[in-house]
Amino acid sequence: MIDNYVIVPTYNEKENIADLVSQIMGLPLDVGVIVVDDNSPDGTGDIADALARQHAGRVYVVHREGKLGLGTAYIAGFKQGFALGARRLLTMDADFSHHPRYIPDMIAASARYDLVIGSRYVPGGGVRHCTAARILLSRGANRFARTMLNLHAHDATAGFRCYRREVLETIPLDEIFSSGYSFLVEMLFLTQQAGFSVGEVPIIFENRQRGASKISRQEIFKAQYTVFRLAGRRVRHATMGRARMNV
Repeated sequence: MIDNYVIVPTYNEKENIADLVSQIMGLPLDVGVIVVDDNSPDGTGDIADALARQHAGRVYVVHREGKLGLGTAYIAGFKQGFALGARRLLTMDADFSHHPRYIPDMIAASARYDLVIGSRYVPGGGVRHCTAARILLSRGANRFARTMLNLHAHDATAGFRCYRREVLETIPLDEIFSSGYSFLVEMLFLTQQAGFSVGEVPIIFENRQRGASKISRQEIFKAQYTVFRLAGRRVRHATMGRARMNV
């Protein structure tokens, strides 16, 4: 039985998926891959099916009817991982902005932490091939989320993560409101609120060289809304806690 599975959500990633899966399969690790494809018009799902046949028992594909959001894609992957008996579930992008070479370090760090983040913003981490505007947006979003929600991780919006199964079984996944990239902030918030430990390992984030970015202006607005919504929840919980102490 494989203990570690990497969840890769895809939509129009035919240029990347075969190479990515090949590199993950080549790691000196007990690791499998779960591709969650949102009915990609470019045939990514068919390529993933061929990879699953080639790597039977190590690569699995979850087909969805269309673009249903990044967060729900992760949840579909988590549930598939549970069914396969995974002890750790990693998430990463399909475009090589998250490179497979960091997976061994993340799995190793999960021996000490319940959630491990592949981080751009710790010593040794960084970004490559990103515009100044993209870097400014990312750093601003991280600072905003960390300040509003008292998040301890330096890279709060990173999608390159390794979760212990216990974390995902504790968090009520089907009750998470966010479905897009803001899902990442909400998951980190809920993980920290549940008392789990969070660690970071440095990575170099490389902006995609093939295919098109999936981040839209609408996703940015949704992320801002998610932070304000969770901040309100944090304040309510803190207020209720103080009220109970004064009884």
